[in-house]
Amino acid sequence: MHIRQATPDDLEAMWSIFRSVVATGDALPFPDDFSRETFREHWFGTQTAQVAVTEAGVAGMYKIGANYPGLGSHVASATYVVSPAAQGKGIGRELVNHSLALARDAGFMAMQFNYVVSTNAPAVELYKKLGFAIVGTLPKAFRHRKLGLVDAYVMFRLLQPPGA
Repeated sequence: MHIRQATPDDLEAMWSIFRSVVATGDALPFPDDFSRETFREHWFGTQTAQVAVTEAGVAGMYKIGANYPGLGSHVASATYVVSPAAQGKGIGRELVNHSLALARDAGFMAMQFNYVVSTNAPAVELYKKLGFAIVGTLPKAFRHRKLGLVDAYVMFRLLQPPGA
């Protein structure tokens, strides 16, 4: 597997992965009617998109950029999606580690995830293992397809010492 910057040629594979994960209704806050065009703008707009490629093709992806512009632009944020068929194979870990290195190299001081669904135990545990802390809980913020209203977490990790 290798990770590289996404290109427009990856759009169809990325869209397919995104749709398959959104359909589960248990990890991403996007609606079922999220359009392909909105997805393209969301993933190829102002942020950088990366893809994990295996022999079988695109297996996962992430997008990364400043969490907020201006006075918050020193904190990065990212969104990760791994194909259901490729989950449990370490691709998510590689994507997160790649994004942390990319963010650090780009001069970001920290990484913040604004909306991690609390019941997405594999993601929460991975982020904790990689040094993230839950710094906030958004009570009943996610409408889980099977469990109803569940919490979402804000998770944070420094990438560089302040002032570095």
